[in-house]
Amino acid sequence: MHFSIPETEVRSGENGSTYVAYNIHVNGVLHCRVRYSQLLGLHEQIKKEYGNNVVPTFPPKKIFTLTPAEVEQRREQLEKYMQAVRQDPLLGTSEMFNSFLRKAQQETQQIPTEEVQLEVHLSNGQKVKVNILTSDQTEDVLEAVATKLDLPEDLVGYFSLFLVQEGLEGGCTFVRKLQEFELPYVSVTSLRNPDYRIVLRKSYWDSAYDSDVMENRVGLNLLYAQTVSDIERGWILVNKDQHRQLKSLQEKGSKKEFIRLAQTLKYFGYIKFDPCITDFPEKGCHVIVSAGNNELNFHVKLPNNQMKEGSFKVTRMRCWRVTSSQVPVANGTANPCSSSKCEVKLELAFEYLMSKDRLQWVTITSPQAIMMSICLQSMVDELMVKKSGGSIKKQMQKKRLNGSIHRSDSQQAVKSPPLLDSPDPNREQVVKLSTKLSSVSLRGISASNSANDISGNDFHGNYAFEGIGDDDL
Repeated sequence: MHFSIPETEVRSGENGSTYVAYNIHVNGVLHCRVRYSQLLGLHEQIKKEYGNNVVPTFPPKKIFTLTPAEVEQRREQLEKYMQAVRQDPLLGTSEMFNSFLRKAQQETQQIPTEEVQLEVHLSNGQKVKVNILTSDQTEDVLEAVATKLDLPEDLVGYFSLFLVQEGLEGGCTFVRKLQEFELPYVSVTSLRNPDYRIVLRKSYWDSAYDSDVMENRVGLNLLYAQTVSDIERGWILVNKDQHRQLKSLQEKGSKKEFIRLAQTLKYFGYIKFDPCITDFPEKGCHVIVSAGNNELNFHVKLPNNQMKEGSFKVTRMRCWRVTSSQVPVANGTANPCSSSKCEVKLELAFEYLMSKDRLQWVTITSPQAIMMSICLQSMVDELMVKKSGGSIKKQMQKKRLNGSIHRSDSQQAVKSPPLLDSPDPNREQVVKLSTKLSSVSLRGISASNSANDISGNDFHGNYAFEGIGDDDL
């Protein structure tokens, strides 16, 4: 998640006076509007709880009304403060910080706390309707969905809620994994677009964990529905013979065997992103990026229309960062950005160990750069848990206060998806792309002049980074 404060607003207070509101954006989208005094209050709380040595520097109070230049300076300082708190492993995950953002989000969208019905979609398109509060956080909603489906508590941690935008012809764009600092109902309704929906999907990468999930009937059905869906949308590559075998297993109702066969197929468990632009191996190349199996996979179209495929292992990424900047919308003018003529440009850049002693930057320009970064981070987290001998299993903690709404005891079964359609002949062409990306000298990331860029210090260090020899490449 990436925080920025790209703009301020002068708003009217209750007594007719005016004040400056700082618009906090998460992943380039407005999350909440807050006053300086609110952030100061958060800062004082954090300082009281964690001490002065942990808390980053906060911009000081001013006695007199701020000039426009001073407002801009404070905006930049508050942005750096929010980024520093979010990146701190202790402060950024604290309930104090998360609850502040949830409350501010609800107040900004002016949605009162009340009981509502929220639709959460499964991979096969089935809708699960749960009764929640508008103020319920992500974990609460996930728990409510699990209860409705009768998913055991010890398996809830294997799944997450994702914000997805439905596209044409059944396509979908994964926007982000819903986080603990947001309210799912507020997040999806504030977009005011029916194409956005919340989807339940497995949240781990290592297919070895599938065995745990498949031991349970509901877990098996969820995993089966996701696998069928990924095959149908072309995320998992299937040739004619494999398709015939899968359809035969489907007709027999052999769900476990279906999944076991699918696990052997290319790109099983991957998330596929929309076409975007990369500078590897040449600047301006069109690329389709997929994340899975602890790697980012590239299908690159070179300027000469030649197609190449290659993978970047997460264990060879020394670090990565996402930058966000405001760019003018092409309208035939050279006017600077305004709120109505600007769009957010997102880039993911990672430093990759190409050979034993050669690190190079690779940049991807995509509206889904944040989601790609989330995927990389979750891969690293999973690798580190596995390396330490731990497990991704987690018990859902009960966080409801007295007077919380009553959960319905009725359970909803996961419906089986329809039989697979015949494979798209165009998909088989991708399987034949065996040419690997060659090592090319890459340009470094140039310093940005945009005041709205995420700080250059906003790096994600990779604790799973491994030194390798030339023989390993």
